[in-house]
Amino acid sequence: MLNFKEIIANTIEKTINIDTKELESYIEIPKDTQNGDYAFPCFRLAKELKKAPQQIANEIKEKMEIDNNIIEKVEIVGGYLNFYIQKQKIIKEVLEEIAKKEEYGRTQIGEGKNVVIDYSSPNIAKPFHIGHLRSTVIGGALYNIYQYLGYHTIGINHLGDYGTQFGKLIEGYKLWGEEYEIEKDPIHELTKIYIRINQACKEDEKVLERCRENFKKLEKGDEYCIQIWEKFKTLSLQEFQKVYDLLGSHFDSWNGEAFYSDKMAEVIEILEKTGKIIESQGARIINLEEQGIDTPCIIEKSNGSTTYATRDLAAILYRARTYDYDKSIYLTSYEQVLHFKQVFEVAKLLGLDEKYVQGLKHISFGMVLLPTGKMSTREGNIIKLEDLLNESIQRAGEIIEEKNPTLENKEEVAKKVGIGAIIFNDLANSRIKDEIFDWDQILNFQGETGPYIQYTYVRTKSVLEKVGKVPKIETINKQKLEDSYSQNIIKIMYAFEDTLQQVTKKEEPSILARYLIDLAKAYSVFYNENKIITEDKELQDARIYLTYGVGKVLKIGAGLLGIQMPDKM
Repeated sequence: MLNFKEIIANTIEKTINIDTKELESYIEIPKDTQNGDYAFPCFRLAKELKKAPQQIANEIKEKMEIDNNIIEKVEIVGGYLNFYIQKQKIIKEVLEEIAKKEEYGRTQIGEGKNVVIDYSSPNIAKPFHIGHLRSTVIGGALYNIYQYLGYHTIGINHLGDYGTQFGKLIEGYKLWGEEYEIEKDPIHELTKIYIRINQACKEDEKVLERCRENFKKLEKGDEYCIQIWEKFKTLSLQEFQKVYDLLGSHFDSWNGEAFYSDKMAEVIEILEKTGKIIESQGARIINLEEQGIDTPCIIEKSNGSTTYATRDLAAILYRARTYDYDKSIYLTSYEQVLHFKQVFEVAKLLGLDEKYVQGLKHISFGMVLLPTGKMSTREGNIIKLEDLLNESIQRAGEIIEEKNPTLENKEEVAKKVGIGAIIFNDLANSRIKDEIFDWDQILNFQGETGPYIQYTYVRTKSVLEKVGKVPKIETINKQKLEDSYSQNIIKIMYAFEDTLQQVTKKEEPSILARYLIDLAKAYSVFYNENKIITEDKELQDARIYLTYGVGKVLKIGAGLLGIQMPDKM
């Protein structure tokens, strides 16, 4: 498909001798279609060319030789050059691409590049709660989109299966294990033990010391501690899988923190050789003040135990050697920003190629909040993710029962709508924003929601079902799609490939979620303002093909976000 931005940038480049790629990055899509299909802001060149934006715009327009088969006209508004693409050209590009490619928007721009995405990563023996949802669905969407763009993508579930909390759980199990039905309801019962042992630690420093000692024993291979830890892990993974099955989550590696327990010695050895490790209050640390980070990175605790940071450094070393990554993405809440700043700075001391250090990216996101505030396993105020997903399915089922009681496969549709609603709600806004959970918003079929996108898709299927078949592209009279409603849809569909690339540039799936809302809205307006099935056969065929294209793009886009589309609702 023609890249109109590149064509415009190339046209401008011939008048001012600035690199096409740089110029292309400046080009915008105006919010108001009255200002053209693309706008070039000349103020971006004012400093370099030492001229006023209006003057630059006039000079470029005078010198430009435009291809009239592609660009209809160029207008100057303020310091902007506004470009209008020939309607027939963009219609032809979009419709023929839809006809030609089953996987519309798929490219191979990432061919030969490896991307590691570390996401979900729940803690063993703790509930898989609503707070884990964000990492799981944001990571899953990025995984799908990178893969769709040709990257070799490796999804890693870096399980929290190590650390002091296991020392606590082991101590709690020793003290009260027989009081709890762990086999029957593992996560719930282990959570009770965890809350209870935390309270005991607050009340008695000696209990906390025994917990720390348990973890040290676990690190050194104590048979009893390992046996209990493995039991906790097996039971936890069985519970987690229920949630992953509901969300359709996929991982290529389940190597958690414990996997790196025998790989940390090498990290410490490398760091020791740099002479950067110093002792502080019995612990071994690396001071990062010169790098602008006030808090030092702790490599070993005062009791000889390793830390979360040491394990992450061992993981970086392992992933560089194993996956030869071009980008290694870590998805966690913004609470861990400082941790990853520290780890990435220390990683520069591991002797890795610059490619691997530069490729480290911490992608943070806001918290999922209850109306009452933040959740805490220690305090016991959490919502289990499995319960949440099942409640969403149930609520979706009740709405379907009310709106369409005779619908076939109601349970299957309710599952797609309920799960899709939760996923879309999480991805619809910028990932850095905190999210407060609101059922009335999430399952609203009229709002900017997952069910609204699914409903629009079902509407396209219904139209196609009425006519029986999609006409062939060769028979379409493209001049029948020059009206503003059709043009709005065409332009949005043209932007699909670029939208996916923007997601990976900014690690921001909300860009795709918002795109799908825009496309669904544009089709709803088109549907309400036009007769699709009409006596004018040429007009009908053109509108049917456009409807087919909308359905195709909605389904692909939603699928990349991890949302399944029902055929009927």
